[in-house]
Amino acid sequence: MGLLNIFSSDIAIDLGTANTLIYIRGKGIVLNEPSIVAFDKNTKRIIAVGNQAKEIQGREHRDIKVSRPLRDGVIADFEIAEGMLRTFIKMSKGGLLPSRRIVIAVPTGITEVEKRAVRDSAEHAGAKEVHLIAEPMAAAIGIGCDVESPVGNMIIDIGGGTTEIAVIALSGIVTDESIRIAGDEMNNAIQQFFKKNYNILIGERTAEMIKIQVGSAMPLKEEITIQVKGRDLVQGIPTSVDVSSEEIREALREPVDQIIEAIKVTLEKTPPELSADILDRGILLTGGGALLKGLDERIRLETNLPVHVAEDPLTAVVRGVGKVLENFDKYERVLIRSRRY
Repeated sequence: MGLLNIFSSDIAIDLGTANTLIYIRGKGIVLNEPSIVAFDKNTKRIIAVGNQAKEIQGREHRDIKVSRPLRDGVIADFEIAEGMLRTFIKMSKGGLLPSRRIVIAVPTGITEVEKRAVRDSAEHAGAKEVHLIAEPMAAAIGIGCDVESPVGNMIIDIGGGTTEIAVIALSGIVTDESIRIAGDEMNNAIQQFFKKNYNILIGERTAEMIKIQVGSAMPLKEEITIQVKGRDLVQGIPTSVDVSSEEIREALREPVDQIIEAIKVTLEKTPPELSADILDRGILLTGGGALLKGLDERIRLETNLPVHVAEDPLTAVVRGVGKVLENFDKYERVLIRSRRY
């Protein structure tokens, strides 16, 4: 039996728009790579995935395309997503035999067609048995919430493609809101800001770096100025400009406002008894977007509720899926029940 387990280890996956994380039963998190693929345009042969593909991004020649096969939390390019998943599983397992069971975290707003695409990708990548779990449920389990109790927990998981807001009690999602505005939309807002205000074109990687370094949702104690390099849209030559953290905050205002609005909508839909629990326990923030400076303070200001950023918010979802995998019988009730085609 021990030998069988070695060769068919169960896998938990946080298949994110920005990053893919893999947890192997009994081993923990074994892979955390960007959800990016570089492939040959003519043959569709995959050249690089993850960090290696990210290094190529923005520097590729005409025969190579660097693509993110997931958009807004769901599969946009089935063939490339399947190849990426297969490669990541092979990397995480050292090329061992196919997995018996794979549990994958997906957005709450996912359609039946999108669920089928995720299942099919995992099955084609070698899984014998595929289960899906909602991202906020996985995040709640990952940060140690007792999801089985009748007490309400409010989770906000801000990823690359989607922001998932859910109130959880009794192993189920009582009310939720899933919006396709998150980290990617923030990066895009920064790119548009430079185009509109400075006539400068910057890449996605540069926009993300600016967001991480100086992006904020509230005024900083000490505002920062950074130098940004890009291409002048008028003259077509490389150029640089100094920008302040205040300007970047203004660029991020719209996506941040939309996330705040979705939180308020979810709170309005929450039953009064659970609202009382949230008032006592507060809101829990997970996902990469939770690291945006001052976002917790801004949500606190807008809702008058306590807001807590989870420890290591980037891995909360995959840790939760991993716990489901380790205690499958206990957590089977929290999995998404989906129609089989």
